[in-house]
Amino acid sequence: MSAPLNRTTVSRLPAELRPSVDPAHLRTRLVHFGLGAFHRAHQAVYTEHAGEPWGITAVAPHSTDVAAALREQDCLYSLTERRPEGNHTRIVGSIVGALAMGPDAKAVDALFTDPEVTVVTLTVTEKGYYRSPLTGGLDTDAVAADLAADPAGPLTTVVGRLAAGLAARMRAGAAPISVVSCDNMADNGAASARVVHDFVRASSWPDRAAILDRMAEAVAFPATVVDRIVPATGEADLAAAREALGMTDALAVTAEPYRQWVLEDSFAAPRPPWERDGALFVPDVTPYQLTKLRMLNGSHSALAYLGAAAGLTTVAETMATDWGERLVRALCAEIAPTLPAGGPDPLAYADDLVLRFRNPAMRHLLRQIATDGPLKVRERWLPALRELRARGARTPVLELALAAWASHAAPAPLPALLRAAGAGDLADDDTLTTAITDRLPALRAGRVEL
Repeated sequence: MSAPLNRTTVSRLPAELRPSVDPAHLRTRLVHFGLGAFHRAHQAVYTEHAGEPWGITAVAPHSTDVAAALREQDCLYSLTERRPEGNHTRIVGSIVGALAMGPDAKAVDALFTDPEVTVVTLTVTEKGYYRSPLTGGLDTDAVAADLAADPAGPLTTVVGRLAAGLAARMRAGAAPISVVSCDNMADNGAASARVVHDFVRASSWPDRAAILDRMAEAVAFPATVVDRIVPATGEADLAAAREALGMTDALAVTAEPYRQWVLEDSFAAPRPPWERDGALFVPDVTPYQLTKLRMLNGSHSALAYLGAAAGLTTVAETMATDWGERLVRALCAEIAPTLPAGGPDPLAYADDLVLRFRNPAMRHLLRQIATDGPLKVRERWLPALRELRARGARTPVLELALAAWASHAAPAPLPALLRAAGAGDLADDDTLTTAITDRLPALRAGRVEL
């Protein structure tokens, strides 16, 4: 049995495998909600390479097991980049604390009032914001229990915990702070700001008006675009990490070599110098955000549902079909006219996507991408579909993708699925629904007809 990874055993590793920072020299200056693989392969890496003592305390919103497992390893874990020419593994050391949001509520709140903490980042997926599909604001019914709860006690949603923590910081007169959403939503900065403000506004706190006034001055919500393909970790990944390290890492993550982070340059307080590791700070992330959402995320979802219809398992397998690359390029070409100027070149972006999705070393499961369909479809496909149809443009690839989604979610009829995604207008469009429905027989027979 190999030794477990921790601060003692990591010193036995060759220098090229050890963290680029000494965790003992870091202190918590950044709080992150969401202890999943993506954060550990993305923001934690940029933060480690920032070159200053920016330690992260990561908060697991739901699972106590992940936080406990990370603490057992002194918050160390390995990241393996799956490159076509061979894997590259090393240890990441920027996380210095791991908490579970419910049981460790007091410790989480204490971080919000700590003046040393000036940044909060989020990777809680689209569903973690509890947005109404009709208004885009907070679905107060979905967070009713947190609104009625004692804000000093355990809360069940990140929105509630974040609002309560920021309120405590405002009451304490602590330094300004920035909240950075790293989730795949259009205008994720504005979206996160809205649900947090809506929560405070809907609370019964007697000083809620004063809190909102103070937040307007002291809390920034910069928008961001994050990009890196990070598959769910499987047993084979854990075994590969054990072989590379000669020790056991229960929290190993794998990722593609490519990564990108674009941030709106509108922070309210000190932040890590992420640009030292290639992050891009811009006045407006919208062109990058829409390109990523509609081309990369949109293509990913299309591959997931069409690949599943064809009986496939991974993105790379789907790209190896005679239609995989054509699907990605056709979808990108169809969507490109909806993208604003100032972002990446759509043709070059599509070329990069094809190379990334083809990477034979990556095993990105279609079922992982296909989760939370209504939320993802609403963000990734529907805005472009509406815009194109308003122009009178044809949308055959989006219609095919929607048919594959409908086939995947077989228990519900198409109009009901569209309404669940907040698209009642499209559900009532007979021409569109007929075009989508006409695609279903071929898909249900396992044929993808572009």
